[in-house]
Amino acid sequence: MPTLSRIQVYPVKSLDPLAVESARLTEAGALALDRRYAMFDEDGVYVNGKNEARVHRLRSAFDPEANALSLREHGTDGWRTFDPDADRGALEDWLADFFGYPVAVRRDDEQGYPDDTAAGGPTLVSTGTLAAVASWFDFDAAEARRRFRPNLVVDAPAFWEDRLYADRDSTVEFTVGGVEFAGVNPCQRCVVPSRDPETGAETEGFQRRFVERREATLPEWVDRDWYDHFFRVMVNTRVPGAPGTLAVGDSVETDAV
Repeated sequence: MPTLSRIQVYPVKSLDPLAVESARLTEAGALALDRRYAMFDEDGVYVNGKNEARVHRLRSAFDPEANALSLREHGTDGWRTFDPDADRGALEDWLADFFGYPVAVRRDDEQGYPDDTAAGGPTLVSTGTLAAVASWFDFDAAEARRRFRPNLVVDAPAFWEDRLYADRDSTVEFTVGGVEFAGVNPCQRCVVPSRDPETGAETEGFQRRFVERREATLPEWVDRDWYDHFFRVMVNTRVPGAPGTLAVGDSVETDAV
């Protein structure tokens, strides 16, 4: 039976992940701490990897007990630590100096700031899929995980998670540690996975190569109506069983597999 092998949250949207052994699901079905904070420019637009390549050069670490966010630029040793609430002004000043324009930091404890607000539960992928995607390029599964930024990694064969969505009018029920989930759709990818997660350098031909291999390896039982293009991998979810708690080692069960 597939099991949950890794849980990752991203305390600040677009910054580095925090691996945890267990995580609480909020009433809204989001992982507590995941995308709790987000950065915005003066027009209210996300400062994220889609819109700002320099995000990739920000290294971050988060201590949830102290609510402490530490930041440094890639290639430097000088960490600066902030409480994103108590030190909000100093944090925004530091980010403005880094990016070269004003940055506002906002907080949402219930839903966070997901990309897909209609399917704002944890994203899910299998260990086999990460290994398969890595084999298409010159990096390993750990880097694939950093590029594609899942929340939940399931110990299962390649593309196992493609059974967790159906057509556009349906969802697929599954459980993680007894918590009811609904698989909604395959995650449409943006420019972020095509960049080195440490430096932001573009991997030449990444999207073309990914699309070629994804189309060639897409399981025959997948509903191709979702695939107006093949730059999709991972599953977006909703969590009708929330609130609840997930833990590494939880069983992942579905009648669809």
